[in-house]
Amino acid sequence: MTKKTFGATTWKNLLAFASPFFKRGETVLVGFSGGPDSVCLLHFLHYLAGKKHFDLAAVHVHHGLRGAAADADARFCRDVCKQWDIPFLLYKKNVLALAKKLDLSTEHAARKARYEAFAQAAKKTGACKIALGHHLDDQAETVLLNLLRGTRAEGLCGIPVRRMLNKTTEIVRPLLCITRAEVEEYLKENDLCCVTDQTNFDEVYTRNWIRRELLPMLEKKQPKIRQHLAGMAAQLAEKLK
Repeated sequence: MTKKTFGATTWKNLLAFASPFFKRGETVLVGFSGGPDSVCLLHFLHYLAGKKHFDLAAVHVHHGLRGAAADADARFCRDVCKQWDIPFLLYKKNVLALAKKLDLSTEHAARKARYEAFAQAAKKTGACKIALGHHLDDQAETVLLNLLRGTRAEGLCGIPVRRMLNKTTEIVRPLLCITRAEVEEYLKENDLCCVTDQTNFDEVYTRNWIRRELLPMLEKKQPKIRQHLAGMAAQLAEKLK
């Protein structure tokens, strides 16, 4: 598993950004949905684990939603991990039951279920870190989403690069320095396949509307709006430490 001609500058920036997160001998879990971001992340960390000598495993959360499509996603993830010789953990959660029990939206219940599964997987494997595939575009979308919902200054910090999930496990986001377009370039250059969650195109979800409508409109006036929003979030997070 080696990179091909993925932009030299982008590759250098990714290595410089992500490498300090990981130490020799530790175990790292990757949240692996099978989507473009998580495939890019798992492939990159498989490469980095060989260089920095840490152990890697993947965890996939089946939310009990989307029927056969979700089953197919789980099979895809299992097959990729088998091909790359990466330990694979599958957790099945009943998100609809959880949403009803806790009076949450399906979206919030799914997030809660994911993080519960991550904590369970970390305890089982002894992982001290969980790596998630959020990228720079996700950061820009989160800042705008929080702004639209009404937020304190902390909400404008967006997605934290690093935070503790619990007393023993840290969440890290190694791809926050690259854009969605760069993720797609990485997949193309390394001949990587992924799955597509069709709910990502449903504009009933505000985040999807921001991604598909608002950001492209803002980009017409300011082509670097995504980078500016992400940069603002990073600066504000530093000041509010």
